[in-house]
Amino acid sequence: MQKYRLMLFLLLGSLSLAAQRSDYKVVFDLTSRDTVDQKNLVRWLTEISNANPNAKLEVVMYSKGLELVVKDKSYVAEEIGRLSANKNIAFKVCAIAMTNNKISQDQLLTGVEIVPDGIYEIISRQKEGWGYIKAAR
Repeated sequence: MQKYRLMLFLLLGSLSLAAQRSDYKVVFDLTSRDTVDQKNLVRWLTEISNANPNAKLEVVMYSKGLELVVKDKSYVAEEIGRLSANKNIAFKVCAIAMTNNKISQDQLLTGVEIVPDGIYEIISRQKEGWGYIKAAR
């Protein structure tokens, strides 16, 4: 009986380790210009990437969320620069929202990508199995 318990314990332990090694992919949806939301998002990205360096994280911004990555409007520009240097973290802005908010590509922080449609980008990631987090209070 003791032998079976040990085998069960080892089996459950290996399943637990395998589950922890599974892909960690999350897309964050930011539509808010609120500085608290911006700072929280930066904190989450930092904490996740520190805890799991292989985690794939993507921030998609549309509406007023673009201000996170606009040079003269971002309250966390330095942190965005540091995070965007990580190959596993991407910042993507919606081209439609850029037009609506009269923001040009040269106003964006370095490393920020433009996607044709922010909502479609989020849906595409979800279809690929990415988790979804709305970055707002």
